[in-house]
Amino acid sequence: MVKNPSFEEFKFCPENNSQFNNNVISWSLPNKGTSDYYNTCSTFLNDKNPHGYQNPQHGNGYAGIVVYYENMRNTLKDYREYIQGELKDTLIKDKRYVVKIRISLADKANFTINELALVLTNQAISSSKDSYIDINNITIDSFTYKKVNFKYKPFYHIKDRWMTLEKEFVASGFEKFLCFGNFNSDLKTEKLKIDKHLFPIESYYYIDNISIEPVSLYTFQLEKTYTFKNVLFDFDKAELLDDSIEELDKLYQHLEENKTLNITIYGHTDNVGLDSRNKELSEQRAEAVSNYLISKGLNPERIKWFGFGADAPITTNDTEENRAKNRRVEFKLTEK
Repeated sequence: MVKNPSFEEFKFCPENNSQFNNNVISWSLPNKGTSDYYNTCSTFLNDKNPHGYQNPQHGNGYAGIVVYYENMRNTLKDYREYIQGELKDTLIKDKRYVVKIRISLADKANFTINELALVLTNQAISSSKDSYIDINNITIDSFTYKKVNFKYKPFYHIKDRWMTLEKEFVASGFEKFLCFGNFNSDLKTEKLKIDKHLFPIESYYYIDNISIEPVSLYTFQLEKTYTFKNVLFDFDKAELLDDSIEELDKLYQHLEENKTLNITIYGHTDNVGLDSRNKELSEQRAEAVSNYLISKGLNPERIKWFGFGADAPITTNDTEENRAKNRRVEFKLTEK
């Protein structure tokens, strides 16, 4: 749901520090900090990066920000860098989502901190300062936010590989923008000194591959055929009964949350009656299920249906119990 989630789309190849803003597509800076952009298209990534070398976690691009800076002359009090992105759609109220952010502490960072957070907002943040963003005192009209904290002991201290920040949250229904960094002052930043590099004395993290996705209550394997448990019809009828709706609504929700999936519906009957009627009835029932999902809003191009009559039983037809098992509607999910 995040636009340009791993910073692959950009206007020009970075040749030095501080070329994130007005360069990485769909991303901006919420304050006057000078966040960095790295891409394998640039030689700067390999031999001129003052923070040390790192491979991208995904693709060719990644970002870097100062989340704590210690200045003995006190000329850069509370200096912070952030990155601010945009979601493809506003999050749905009361729906559960999971956010994942890949980070790596820079080789030459002296500190690791325990204050990394993602702030989700209804409007983009814009500050004229280069200091930390006090999220509780933003004066933008009608500004609303949700803060997702990533607390971890012994802090996020790994330098030789990428780590994943991961947290579930329930959306309030206004979330359209995201901003990542340290939203605390120097005084309130929980930090740990882990190295003694002379300059700069800071905590600096690389960032890559940010994702926010719905948490599905239902999981299905691709290319596996499932039988509906409660999709029911009256005898010799193809009209859905009311008891079928809840299960179909849940399947529709899963399809809406996973728009790269297509679905195929299969109708089946027992062997009672004429073969021609069983074939017709199985097709009508598969079509009824498909039409219901389409009526909910599913793109018709994402769904197909077939009827097999009594040609594909899952058990014998010698008892009523077995015949009931053979009278069924199935579905299979596939990737587009």
